[in-house]
Formats: sequence, C-alpha cells, structure tokens
Amino acid sequence: MTHADLASRPLVSILIPSFNQGRYLTDALDSTLAQDYRPLEVIVMDGGSTDDTVSILHRYARQWPELQWWSDPDRGVVDAVNKALARATGIYAGIQASDDIYLPGAITCAVDRLEANPRLGLVYGDGSIMDAEGQAVLWDSHYPPFSMESFLLGETVILQSSAFFRLDLARELGGWRESCFVADLDLWLRMSFVTQVEKVDSRFSVWRTHPGQRNDRTREIWTSYWQMIDDCEALRGASPELRRAAHAGRRLFTSHYNPSSSHWYIRYQLWRAILASPRAFRALPDKAFLIPGLQRLLRRAGRVGAIRHPTPRSVESLNLRWWAAGDEV
Repeated sequence: MTHADLASRPLVSILIPSFNQGRYLTDALDSTLAQDYRPLEVIVMDGGSTDDTVSILHRYARQWPELQWWSDPDRGVVDAVNKALARATGIYAGIQASDDIYLPGAITCAVDRLEANPRLGLVYGDGSIMDAEGQAVLWDSHYPPFSMESFLLGETVILQSSAFFRLDLARELGGWRESCFVADLDLWLRMSFVTQVEKVDSRFSVWRTHPGQRNDRTREIWTSYWQMIDDCEALRGASPELRRAAHAGRRLFTSHYNPSSSHWYIRYQLWRAILASPRAFRALPDKAFLIPGLQRLLRRAGRVGAIRHPTPRSVESLNLRWWAAGDEV
C-alpha cells in the first residue's frame, strides 16, 4: 500500500485495557497488529501489572511503531478505557480485551461499513468463544440484524470485542460510566439512541473464557444492567413497545445470570418478561418448561383447548399487554 493510500484512509484506534494478563496479551497484540488495515494505532492502558506485561509491551513497542502503552495504577477497567479514549487520535475505534483476539479482516470490514454510511456510528459482527488455552472453539454466535427492540430483548448482542465505533461520538457521550459495571453495554445503549447501528454478517473476534473474569461476577452484572435501564433517559421518552422490550429484556438478563438457585425464580423472571413483551418468548433458549403455564394462561384467557407448541404469534394473540399496565412490569 502506498503512502497516498494510507493518507486517504481514516486512522483506527484499538484500545486495550490490561492488568496482569501477560499470559494472554501476546495473542491480543498479535491478532491486532496482524490486521490488514492501516493506518492503525494500538493503545494499551495497563493498570500497573506485576506479571510480565510490561516486558511484553517493551518488546512489542520496539518492533511495532503503531503500539503506544502506559503502565500506571488505575481504578479498574473503566478508568483504563476512558484514559485510552482520551489519548486516542483515530476517527474510528474498537475496545479489545487483553485476553481476546481479533479475527483476520475484522477492522477492514468494519471501516468499509462505517465509511459507506456517514450516519452509521456503531457496527458490530458476530464472535466466538474459545477455551483458556485458545485451542478449542466452544461456541459461535449467529445474531440477527440490529433493531432497538431486538437489542433490548437480548436477541442480538453487541460484543465488546466485535464492535467498532466513531471515536468522537463515544467522547461526546462521556465514554464508559464508572458507576456502571456493564459499561460496554451501557455505552452501546446510549449510542443506539443517537446514531445508526448495524450488525455485519461477519465474525470479528474470539472471546476467551477462563477463571477470574468479570463475567463471573453475576450479581454485579444483573444489578448493574437493571440500573442501566433505569438510568437511560432516552428510554423514558421512547415508544411503549421499546419500554416494554427494555423491561422484558432485563427480566431475561436476570434469568440468564440467575442470582438465585431457585428454578421457580427463573420461571418467575421469564414469565414477567413474556407478560411485558410477548416477543420475549422468541428469545428463550428453552421453552419446554413454560408450556404448561402457557396452556393454563390460554385457557384462563378463554381459549379453547391447549397449544402443544406455543409460538410468538400464539403468545401475541393473548394480547397480554393489558397485564403490564404502566411502565413497571
């Protein structure tokens, strides 16, 4: 690629918060620096690691001029991301965890979509999950196209490692909020109300699962998600359908992270979700154990007979929205 070609392409900033992840950091750096897209700046904000992270960063910085890094104590991952946002100079950006990896061509694909539509502020693709050693793929996502309702219901998920966005927009919105444990989801939610969002039919990243991750802190995740929905000013003025989807989505979110060991508690959350938005029925991974309860609801609603295999349409036909009068469901 010539200097003229590079000069005509927008700079992309990849922000990598890090703390004592030297075991995985080389994979994250290799997958980022091996991308076929340039110009690129890679900013690692390390929280003062005590493992071999700093020596790895010294070594990579000598070889790759795109890499910039700082290692100082911080207040956690949110603080690290916001520091990186403040230092970044790109037009577009991505936030990559120090234990995850990009797949080849991810940045080029995302930039092509962002450049093709100036009104587009956030794009994301599918992702995969791998084991701690990076030897086996455990799961692949296949999310449907983006819509606000599907996002609020959790039918489509914006994975942090597979998302790219306009840097100035993230700054205008204040970056990640330190008061929000699910800070990435919170930023995507706020972005979704002020810009166009697009799901790209391509796989952008692989997320690594291993002990000690933030994803293990389930109580903080689900309580923060509920607070995120309550704090979203844009939702208060949104349509009734979106407000119901948001309330249903947080019930589904709670059932997924299950702060209770009771199966009755899970059923309670799932039924509250369906009563708030019948479309939530589609988002359930296992519908079988809800069938008896749905049959009873249908009979009480005056329907003749029972439905063996309930569908979103049969649930919708109940017109259950009257059950969820008001905003709180």
